[in-house]
Amino acid sequence: MQRPYLERVPDKKGYFGKYGGAFIPPELEKAFKEINEAYEKLSKSFEYLDELRRIRKHFQGRPTPVYYCHRLSEYIGGGQIYLKREDLNHTGAHKLNHCMAEALLAKYLGKKKIMAETGAGQHGVALATAAAYFGLECEIHMGEVDMEKERPNVVRMQILGAKVVPVKHGLRTLKEAVDSCFESYLKQADTAMYAIGSVVGPHPFPKMVRDFQSVVGFEAKEQFYEMTGRLPDACAAVVGGGSNAMGLFSAFIEDPVELYAVEPLGKGEKLGEHAASLTYGEEGILHGFNSIMLKDEKGNPAPVHSIGSGVDYPSVGPEHAYLKEIGRTQVKTISDDEAIDAFYKLSRLEGIIPALESAHAVAYAMKHAKEHKDEAILVNLSGRGDKDIDFVVENYPIPDTI
Repeated sequence: MQRPYLERVPDKKGYFGKYGGAFIPPELEKAFKEINEAYEKLSKSFEYLDELRRIRKHFQGRPTPVYYCHRLSEYIGGGQIYLKREDLNHTGAHKLNHCMAEALLAKYLGKKKIMAETGAGQHGVALATAAAYFGLECEIHMGEVDMEKERPNVVRMQILGAKVVPVKHGLRTLKEAVDSCFESYLKQADTAMYAIGSVVGPHPFPKMVRDFQSVVGFEAKEQFYEMTGRLPDACAAVVGGGSNAMGLFSAFIEDPVELYAVEPLGKGEKLGEHAASLTYGEEGILHGFNSIMLKDEKGNPAPVHSIGSGVDYPSVGPEHAYLKEIGRTQVKTISDDEAIDAFYKLSRLEGIIPALESAHAVAYAMKHAKEHKDEAILVNLSGRGDKDIDFVVENYPIPDTI
């Protein structure tokens, strides 16, 4: 009898098919082996899991609800749109699901500090929150472009006690923030733990973050069934690195449910105008793992763009590359303008202001609902848009009507 998908994938070396693995400097091999061994032990520990459940219930406010978008569905005139409300998770996004678990793991390992990169700032805020909760130091690396764009989250991190390191080289966005954080981590791996912010990076992080985020999918599956007496016809989530998408998809991989990975098309199809790695990329190694990535003419990571700072990354989690390759997921793209349109429509019709990243998934759901009038689609609304409102209104004037 075959074991369930989540138990057999990835393999012991962290491979999802040919994707994944751990391509790291020799001086980090010991640290990553230590993290992997600790996770394998703690993931089966009642005490660890029980503490996580307690934290999720009494600190994070889980379970977050599934919500039926009555007015948006009626406006579209098609299928039914449902949202998994991760914007209601403490700190305003799904990121705290793995940050609290990673910080608890760091405490078990005796580390004094947790550190990470951040794009939109949601992972940084969540990790700073976890550090404050557990009494750990926190160091967050963030590109200068994103710091200016996501100023409210920078302030939140600082209020929570994190040291925010501005990254001033290259495009000064997410990819450079990862580079900078890895460089800093090399110097302090003995006392710090790098809490990677998505289902990316060397093994065991793609598996570990997926497992921590799977609470989203399993909650949503039970809630949707309770609401409707059936499973959704489709699930959709935006994919940058891909943690919120794997969180939702993980519960439905072995069910007859279509899974849509929604990538940021940005300004267009030319290299440098988008961050649609699965759509336009090719196999390559970046930041310690093998996956699908966008490359320039020299084979280096290509410049990327998206209105959503949390998804402007030139690669994607290895499990997403694998699921696309075996035909389990379908990859769709949404432009900046389509995401903005969904941002305003969800706000006006449902009273929910989504994160720009999440608005990509909402925009796809609107398209899907219009074309599939007899279906129900469940979207992971991975974050709220408080962090984005200044940027949006400065660049996309508030419409008089929708």
